[in-house]
Amino acid sequence: MTPEKKQLITESFHRSETLKFYKAQLLDVETDFISMKIPKMDLMTRKAGMFNGAMIASLVDVSSGYAAVSHYEEDCYVVTVELKVNYLRPAIGDALVSKSYVIKGGAKISVIRTEIYTVDENNGSESHVATSLVTMMKIK
Repeated sequence: MTPEKKQLITESFHRSETLKFYKAQLLDVETDFISMKIPKMDLMTRKAGMFNGAMIASLVDVSSGYAAVSHYEEDCYVVTVELKVNYLRPAIGDALVSKSYVIKGGAKISVIRTEIYTVDENNGSESHVATSLVTMMKIK
């Protein structure tokens, strides 16, 4: 990935009002890979303290979109075609971390695998809480 492309993705990330609201951090930006982190806030959890499934799906969608964008050399815009999330266990932890991998990048359509983990900030351990398969379409 060129430094210019990395800068475009980073600047886009920091302009997003939604990601600012979620206090999201961009952890890693590479060609065909993006990782993000979102700290736990009360609005993201169920009464039992676990992250809400909608929050996980939202993170999957955003992270997968940035991974798809990272695949293309030029600046582009992608939209979600299909998103499937398998919730593996209750998402109990201090933060959510996404790891999104482009598994097939085409001229218009990309398929991304996104894994979601919770993080225990005390000991740094991760727990795999969701896995997903997302199809994105390049429209610009």
